[in-house]
Amino acid sequence: MGSKTSCIPGFRDLDIASRRRLLATFCAIDEGELDEVLGGAALDVAAADRMVENAIGALALPFGVALNLQVNGADYLVPMAIEEPSVIAAVSHGSKRARAGGGFRASADEPLMIAQIEAHEVHDPVAASRRIREAEGELVELANAAIPGVRARGGGARRVDVRDLGEGFVVADVLVHVCDIMGANVLNTVAEALGPRIGELAGGALGLRILSNYCERRLVHVTTRIPVESFGCARTSGRDAALGVASASRFAELDPHRAVTHNKGIMNGVDAVALATGNDFRAVEAAAHAYAARTGQYRPLATWQLADGGETLAGTLSMPMSLGTVGGALRVHRGAQIALRLLNVRSAAELAMVAAAIGLASNLAALRALSTEGIQRGHMTLHRRALATPLESGDVPMPSE
Repeated sequence: MGSKTSCIPGFRDLDIASRRRLLATFCAIDEGELDEVLGGAALDVAAADRMVENAIGALALPFGVALNLQVNGADYLVPMAIEEPSVIAAVSHGSKRARAGGGFRASADEPLMIAQIEAHEVHDPVAASRRIREAEGELVELANAAIPGVRARGGGARRVDVRDLGEGFVVADVLVHVCDIMGANVLNTVAEALGPRIGELAGGALGLRILSNYCERRLVHVTTRIPVESFGCARTSGRDAALGVASASRFAELDPHRAVTHNKGIMNGVDAVALATGNDFRAVEAAAHAYAARTGQYRPLATWQLADGGETLAGTLSMPMSLGTVGGALRVHRGAQIALRLLNVRSAAELAMVAAAIGLASNLAALRALSTEGIQRGHMTLHRRALATPLESGDVPMPSE
């Protein structure tokens, strides 16, 4: 976005046409194109019929923009697709709070994903594992021959790991650098290409050949440091609010029941970005929760604590993230294409860093609300607006979420 800022005072008070006009100016996108795509033509029936089986139409979700996000010194207007009231407002608020400390800092690991080839009824797993390891060079070459397009872009198979799972099961995990794609189709191609040779080397029955969505080597890391003095409001001092967030974070570390809801708040933000940009949010969810349980106890993906003698609220988040900026639904979904143009990211790694920062901002806003005024005050105000007509008529009881 260059020198432009993602802080846009009064954005929420504008009508939809005015918001689009402002975004068109900020993001150098033709206003007419925004009107056409976001006015209901993001996915026409013909495109839907090509994307899925037995299509009968397309289901719309609200498509909004989160403000105030700053990651690694760059500003972003972040497209989000979500049905739940208050999430975009919360993310924008959390991002604004983080700006007081310089926004978010983020990094992303290499986009390494796993293609799995499983063999069972293996009578000598130790020998089978040895043979597969000794053939690693051959297997890497065979894998790369199956994905020339990825190789041409600098990606491809890197190595082969072997694990004895017991009960006669042996699995070969092929690590593949997938560049800027999510990688599912490439990984499945690799798994199918290596299947017969792995089965031969294992000396057992060839089983499943498919990717793993647990991309534990494709992590994204986000941190933020917020001065406590800037964290207060008219009702709560900055120190009390920061102490409340740190205490709520510790609660999530100690109790899996709380950690699940803690992480759900993170995924409110992450999933909405993934969905808006045409990515597989179910894969992101599955990997995130597997990572949260990697120690044997389900734990929070993000934690908060006081630092610098109590003067700073420090937050950190690490999680696996398999997002792409090319391929998949992006080939045909005009809404997802527009979302990436609004976001203006240059790589899948940058998209992952933005999505994870949105998750941490969502978590910050939720914990601050929970530990000060309670989650319902802001959330239910927006929920009432979403259901304004039935609530005003008295026909619908107030939800108790």
